[in-house]
Amino acid sequence: MPKYTYIDLFCGAGGLSLGFDRAGFQNIFSVEFNKDFAMTYKMNFPNHRLIVNDIKNINEKQIKEYVGNNKIDVIIGGPPCQGFSIAGIIGRNFIDDERNRLFKEFVRFVSVIKPRMFVLENVAALERHNKGKTIKQIVKAFSDQGYTIKHKVLNAVNYKVPQERRRLFIVGVKGNQNNFQYPIPKNKIISIKEAIDDLPKLSNGETSDIENHKAMKHTKQMLKKMSYIKDGGDRNDIPNHIRPKSGDSRKYIRYDSKKPSFCVTGDMRKIFHYNQNRALTCRELARLQTFPDWFKFYGNVGKVQQQIGNAVPVVLAEAIANEVKEALSNE
Repeated sequence: MPKYTYIDLFCGAGGLSLGFDRAGFQNIFSVEFNKDFAMTYKMNFPNHRLIVNDIKNINEKQIKEYVGNNKIDVIIGGPPCQGFSIAGIIGRNFIDDERNRLFKEFVRFVSVIKPRMFVLENVAALERHNKGKTIKQIVKAFSDQGYTIKHKVLNAVNYKVPQERRRLFIVGVKGNQNNFQYPIPKNKIISIKEAIDDLPKLSNGETSDIENHKAMKHTKQMLKKMSYIKDGGDRNDIPNHIRPKSGDSRKYIRYDSKKPSFCVTGDMRKIFHYNQNRALTCRELARLQTFPDWFKFYGNVGKVQQQIGNAVPVVLAEAIANEVKEALSNE
């Protein structure tokens, strides 16, 4: 049976791509603008065609050239939406807000290529934003292109990802029927300890032979503060005279070894290992996003954390890809 084909827009380091590859899909091309993200993608997917360009610079003629004679089954991707958090408050329509033009680019690619399906991932708040008006506008943008839409917020923790991570998945099927089913939640929750405890222990600033498993170098003051925080504890464990009084409440906390991780973002420097006096390494964060250990990230620590934090967890991406395959085969 021929493989189903996909295009990955805003592919980043490649969490979605890896999930779709594992489910047996064939990549036709991917698009990424950020050069650091692109380097990681290129090195881990040497057989994929990667277009490193601002998506708005890719015109219709080029899109058709990249597609060639291939029939595209699915377009996947997570366009960054800078404007949605305040769009609407100032009376602007989400779709027309210039800051959301990357979302419009996704719609444009769908309109030019006309794949059988698409999967768009984004922040969970998009579903409730502007009293539900925003999601209605998104549904309309795709309905106007001839797609029937489903949308649902999934928590990655329910799909064997050792992390609480709620994200919106919008799935469109060409035509007037959408037979896609969201993956069924698993009944096993994986703790952070189960996910990372076998990695070599590291002290402050120490490195190891494992790719991307290098401990951050913390200041003496920071090491002193974190030493007071117990497994699953927070800044309230730090003595009052040195306790940080302001700043993000999600900082100066220690992971609870018995629970899944907090949501992995692009900056996890002030959330500490459950029993080692340091922040997590990039490899540990990648484990929480279910990237295999062979997957190497390129760039400095800050850029690598961003690549990991922006990704779709690989195991969840694969679960969605399997359901996409099911929908395509039952059309």
